[in-house]
Amino acid sequence: MTETLEATGLAIDDVTADRLFRTARTVTTFAESDVTDEQLAAVYDLIKWGPTAMNVSPLRVLVVRTPEARQRLVANVPEGNQERVANAPVTLVLAYDPEFHERLDVLVPHLPGAREIFAGDDTVRADAARTNALLQAGYLLVGLRAAGLAAGPMHGLYDGIDAEFFADNGWKGFLVVNVSVAEGADTSRPRAPRLEFDEVAQVV
Repeated sequence: MTETLEATGLAIDDVTADRLFRTARTVTTFAESDVTDEQLAAVYDLIKWGPTAMNVSPLRVLVVRTPEARQRLVANVPEGNQERVANAPVTLVLAYDPEFHERLDVLVPHLPGAREIFAGDDTVRADAARTNALLQAGYLLVGLRAAGLAAGPMHGLYDGIDAEFFADNGWKGFLVVNVSVAEGADTSRPRAPRLEFDEVAQVV
């Protein structure tokens, strides 16, 4: 269903605004459609330019495709999400890298010593990693929509996923996202309301 909504003050056209936000849906049912590595790489190549603090870029992505890997993943998500993960064409596990500072010599060449800012404080580093990976996760969801795909993100406690998939690299999972082309009842149900600007903003 295509919905046309009036927009003012935007530098993009209504079709793009609809695709990215207004008519895009978070869905739990998907068409049986391939999502290629080339599509996912194109999405990442777009969203990697989204800002993070000091360009720390801590987001890491596990792409789950094979039946064996999917079975391992299903066993480590909450029961209510297991069927969704089992039936999705491809699932992404979004994680953050607590050791992101090891890449700062590459990511922040204009700031010598950036690595050392984070090297000595695990707590500060973990907080920076999670906060900035959450930012990047938002960019990724919008990027998937820009590629004509739909996403079904599922938040939870994923210690089991970390143990199953990230024991060697230390990544910390925080979001599981099913990805494909949207199809089914999820795409046509009424939109939930949103708060208006004057309900959420203070102008001083």
